[in-house]
Amino acid sequence: MYSESREHGLNALRLERNKHLMDIRPDEITAIIKEQIKSFDTKIRLADTGTVVTVGDGIVRIHGLEKCMLNELLEFENGVQCMALNLEQDFVGAVMLGSDADIREGDSVKRTNSIVAVPVGNELLGRVVNSLGQPIDGKGPLMAKETRPIEKIAPGIITRESVKIPLQTGIKAIDSMIPIGRGQRELIIGDRQTGKTAIAIDTIINQKDTGVICIYVAIGQKSSTVASVVEELRAANALDYSIIVAANASELAPIQYIAPYAGCAMGEHFMEQGKDVLVVYDDLSKHAVAYRALSLLLKRPPGREAYPGDVFYLHSRLLERAAKMNSEYGGGSLTALPIIETQAGDISAYIPTNVISITDGQIFLETELFNSGIRPAVNPGISVSRVGGNAQVKAMRKVSGTLKLEYSQYRELEAFSQFGSDLDQDTKNRLAKGERIVEVLKQRKNAPISVENQIIIIYAVINNYLKDIAVEKISDYETELFEHISKNNFEIIKSLSSEGILTPETETSLKDALSAFTDAFIRRN
Repeated sequence: MYSESREHGLNALRLERNKHLMDIRPDEITAIIKEQIKSFDTKIRLADTGTVVTVGDGIVRIHGLEKCMLNELLEFENGVQCMALNLEQDFVGAVMLGSDADIREGDSVKRTNSIVAVPVGNELLGRVVNSLGQPIDGKGPLMAKETRPIEKIAPGIITRESVKIPLQTGIKAIDSMIPIGRGQRELIIGDRQTGKTAIAIDTIINQKDTGVICIYVAIGQKSSTVASVVEELRAANALDYSIIVAANASELAPIQYIAPYAGCAMGEHFMEQGKDVLVVYDDLSKHAVAYRALSLLLKRPPGREAYPGDVFYLHSRLLERAAKMNSEYGGGSLTALPIIETQAGDISAYIPTNVISITDGQIFLETELFNSGIRPAVNPGISVSRVGGNAQVKAMRKVSGTLKLEYSQYRELEAFSQFGSDLDQDTKNRLAKGERIVEVLKQRKNAPISVENQIIIIYAVINNYLKDIAVEKISDYETELFEHISKNNFEIIKSLSSEGILTPETETSLKDALSAFTDAFIRRN
């Protein structure tokens, strides 16, 4: 009974449906199909993917990424990223930016359509980040709102202006004889353990209250070394206006390779806002070694000392980004202090000569000077600033005009006098004055001196106010002189600071102050 009624109901439904279908006209069906075709999404969503052919030593060869860009970020299925460096006919050679432990042949790789970029902005100040801009100081995530590609074409000639505003390092030997200007590229070069990093750190500390933003890029350094640099800057209250980019020795070669470009990109963000920036690259020797490792693993042909043929371009495209922009383009500046480590003082090696030719001068540090207690161990004979007096306070240019010459003459006479005991009085006087110049130019680490005080002490030594002061007492003389003038003759410092020139009135006051203080100091000692 139940089955009969169910069958009767199904038949009724079939009749109703057939009747309904009979009612639909063909033109209505056509209209519906046309409407669906109109609203059909014709966009084809393609993910450009490739396949891993080989993987090992942090290098991946990928097949199938025909439209891949140079320096493009590529992503594996597990989220690890790599960067495309070799664009060959059938393959892409990429370097790993993370561990390749879980990458296997046959894994798929997809394009991200973006070049390697780092976060930029005020949020990075006071932080320690890695080459990808990720924080490694344990202070929580960065809240940066902007990112910037690490590679950028250097500013052209039209956008630049000449370097003429001084960047004071606070180091007497440098500010007086090898001045650095804002927008300059000054190389710090010397053997290991000669105080190269100390000069860079002192320069960063001296930028306090000047509005200069500092970026310290550590390439291939020990983690403990970077930690001590961070601690030095924190102790000097210099971390607030500084960014530390650390690619430690334990990091992969690609991470060390992109570190200086990342630091430069962070600095360019501020430069384009019209601010002054100082970037220290410590050091480019290790950067070149990291790039050599990558190039050889990518099977690029090796050249001199096994470096690839484009190792000059590696550093030139980085250092050319340092510039002083003209007022139409914001008026900002980016000053570069690259550091190069030499082997046994050989500045004619491949990488040192390359970087010397790219930069606007070099500060050469000597092991012999360092070991003999002359610190900073600057050799003014082969140190040079190609910007020169243009990037110097006029008063400093005036008082230090003969300083480098007299220092160099003293070094030659000192070497000559070791062979003869019978010296005439003029030679003895020059040697005595040279000894006092060397002593005045000595300076403790992390103790930068204001440019006004530098002018005062250099004026004193050049004009023979120290001739009757014992060499071992010069350090005490200098400290007490600064205190005396600050308390009793502050108008001298005020005049030098506000006008930047040594006016006849200020010079007369300085002579009187030096004469009175020197006489009193000799009587006390």
